[in-house]
Amino acid sequence: MLGFTPVQIYQVFLVLCLPVCLWVAISDLKTMKIPNRSVLALIAIFVFAGLLVMPLEAWLWRWANFAVVLAIGFVLNAVANVGAGDAKFSAAAALFVTASHAGFVLPLFAAFLLAAFAAHRLLRAVPAIVRATPDWVSWKRKDFPMGLALVGTFVTYLAIRAIPPFDAWVQSLLVSMAT
Repeated sequence: MLGFTPVQIYQVFLVLCLPVCLWVAISDLKTMKIPNRSVLALIAIFVFAGLLVMPLEAWLWRWANFAVVLAIGFVLNAVANVGAGDAKFSAAAALFVTASHAGFVLPLFAAFLLAAFAAHRLLRAVPAIVRATPDWVSWKRKDFPMGLALVGTFVTYLAIRAIPPFDAWVQSLLVSMAT
């Protein structure tokens, strides 16, 4: 580890993860699938960059997040029709989340899920947008590309942690929620 501060760690993660997140969002809109390669790319970012910027003990503990979220995702895939790609992406993204922030990330995801669903349904009703993206499968399907909400949640979390005033606000919010 090279002595990075938590803010610097998340700045590195944000810069490295943004292109993968854009790939996931576009792929999910276009094909209703999250490529396994994108999940592996997130894991690779965490493995290599994480080892360089994080304390080893914290890096190792994040793998517990991965295992728990992956197990929950597989159960949701079996019983609630949550996509396997969504489950795998969520587990890979969980590597970047501090376990103590679950109480913040889950409501953030709920907000993004509602907003992404509403935006997707609204935009697919606009003929000009559908004509501009005629090969997007998500416009025609009843189900919803949940990768949009997952990416929005993940990028927002990384940005909050990477921008000191927002990170301080979230930290104080978590402390006040705990008391």
